[in-house]
Amino acid sequence: MSKNLVIVESPSKTKPIEKYLGTDYKVVSSKGHVRDLSTKGKYGLGVDIDDDFKPDYIAMKGKANVIRDLKKDCKDAKHVYLATDPDREGEAISWHLYDVLGLDDKNSDRVVFNEITKSAVQEAFKHVRKIDKNLVNSQETRRILDRIIGFRLSKLIRSKTTGTSAGRVQSVALKLIVDREREIEAFKQEEYYTIKAIFNDFEAELFNYNHKDIEIKSEAEANDILAKLSNSFKIEDVKKTEKQKQSKFPYITSTLQQDASNKLNFNAKKTMQIAQKLYEGIDLGDDTVGLISYMRTDSIRLSNEFVSSCYKYIEDKYGKEYIGFVKTSKKTENVQDAHEAIRPTSILRTPESVKKYLTNDEYKLYNLIYVRALASLMSPAKTLNTTVVLDNNNYQFKATGQIITFDGYLKIYADYEDTKDTKLPPLDTYKSNVIVASDIEKEQHFTKPPARYTEAKLIQTMEELGIGRPSTYATTMDILKKRGYTNLVDKKFVPTEIGVEITDSLQAGFSHLINVEYTANMETDLDKIAEGKSDHVKVLKSFYNDFEDSLKDAFEKMPKKEVQETGEDCPKCGNPLVIRKGRYGEFVACSNYPKCKYIKQDETKITEVCVCPNCGGQIVEKHSKKGKVFYGCNNYPKCKTAYWDKPTGDKCPECGEMLTEKKGQIKCSSCDYKESN
Repeated sequence: MSKNLVIVESPSKTKPIEKYLGTDYKVVSSKGHVRDLSTKGKYGLGVDIDDDFKPDYIAMKGKANVIRDLKKDCKDAKHVYLATDPDREGEAISWHLYDVLGLDDKNSDRVVFNEITKSAVQEAFKHVRKIDKNLVNSQETRRILDRIIGFRLSKLIRSKTTGTSAGRVQSVALKLIVDREREIEAFKQEEYYTIKAIFNDFEAELFNYNHKDIEIKSEAEANDILAKLSNSFKIEDVKKTEKQKQSKFPYITSTLQQDASNKLNFNAKKTMQIAQKLYEGIDLGDDTVGLISYMRTDSIRLSNEFVSSCYKYIEDKYGKEYIGFVKTSKKTENVQDAHEAIRPTSILRTPESVKKYLTNDEYKLYNLIYVRALASLMSPAKTLNTTVVLDNNNYQFKATGQIITFDGYLKIYADYEDTKDTKLPPLDTYKSNVIVASDIEKEQHFTKPPARYTEAKLIQTMEELGIGRPSTYATTMDILKKRGYTNLVDKKFVPTEIGVEITDSLQAGFSHLINVEYTANMETDLDKIAEGKSDHVKVLKSFYNDFEDSLKDAFEKMPKKEVQETGEDCPKCGNPLVIRKGRYGEFVACSNYPKCKYIKQDETKITEVCVCPNCGGQIVEKHSKKGKVFYGCNNYPKCKTAYWDKPTGDKCPECGEMLTEKKGQIKCSSCDYKESN
């Protein structure tokens, strides 16, 4: 008897979802994307520029068998449900499946769930819909833009510089890093001084003279002030104010990556890999369940059901006075999709209750997400803030203190926030209005240059400027490091010579396109396409006409970097051999190209596999000292990436590492994932 077929992206989702839906459903996986743009046509873009940018799609490597099996499953199914991830990329994957599997609106539907729990999945199947073509058009436009810029600009970069690639978001992020480095280089240090009075149980700092701001720019000025001060200070004012300290919003992708970096020391890539696992499902002994909602989102919205469950939990565990309110933000008007914030799927599934089923890193990230979501719905903390102003010969000194009078959300969030009390003595009760300092001292300081970007700070800046989207942050960070355009020094981005060279070259010819404002406006255009408010073909035409004119001009006017000779002659024509840069890294070829097309192969054999996942070089077939075949990067020894089994060029749907092939079996080079035959 035929069953309803549900197609998801990840194999790890199939078992729990099938269990939730029951015996009438069969759940299978597409193992991520199944198609991508070909490299046919003009410039190898896989896009027909002259026919409204019509894309030409082909099956991705290693996916022919997947598509074949899915077609067979669809043929035997009563109805097909496309249940890929709940974002634009997931919508596009559903559309590709719809197209390549020959589905139609009668025999298929789109279903979306924000979390992988029984209640969420079952409820989602009560509200199926058709594929949203506006979302698909938006994602397809993004892919075509990235292909055009990536292929065309990268060719320019390889021919004119020592770099290997450029990208729409990547190049703007690199420019931010280079610009910051130049600010640091141009920074001129200035000396300044502060003066503080030291009392038995607190300190006060000079901030005014005759109730006006004061700056002390030299030691002589500081000494002159000290000479005018006595140890006796008049208590001029004691002001006490009750304030509320609000909890933060629940996590979105960017803030999760920032906090995971600052509080857990996770990079963006690691954070998203762990979050993906928590979302797709954890074996809790008697059940496999997703612990968090979808982790690629820029919405702070929380479902009514989750909010209600949290309010009950807060009241039962901490008391009614700890119940807060749902926060809103003006930024929610421009979020990418109607998702929720990142939150636990059940507030009753406390971090401690699932700790034994998680790795240490999984527990740390889950605890961070859980506590942040719960704290966002708790009442504000209340503080009593005290400001004391002391006068000494018309020089005003200030001391501040803060005492928490009601902990509110800090009841559970104190470990992630600096909440120490700073107490001041009850100066407003002193009978005398004079207090004596034990010492008054000056301290020398120097102004500091702007700080280099950490991963967290760069992600925060990109989000604030509207560059990229939740799914792009981690990838952008990774590319900047792997391409050799930046180094991490003390966890901060420092541009390399190549990174600076590429930025300068792009700014010389594309400053009107490779900049913050243009990139942010492009994201807005993509949002409008997703909302059905803008035509994707018009957006592509407008971009391409401007871009191609600039590119042609750059190819003609940008000076070409001198090639490096190897000291060998071409065996075919006798001209010098030189080191050239190709799409997949460096190679040795004849300097008389295109008349002579000789390429030196040495002892290595170029495989069908293309890109090294760690540096962008080319994977080649090599031999060990004992003659055993293995596959390594042609940028060795700079890059030591190597595999014993032949890489396929595809990423593992479980962990994102390289898939390899041996005797027809596709498996992951890192985890235990294997493709079924």
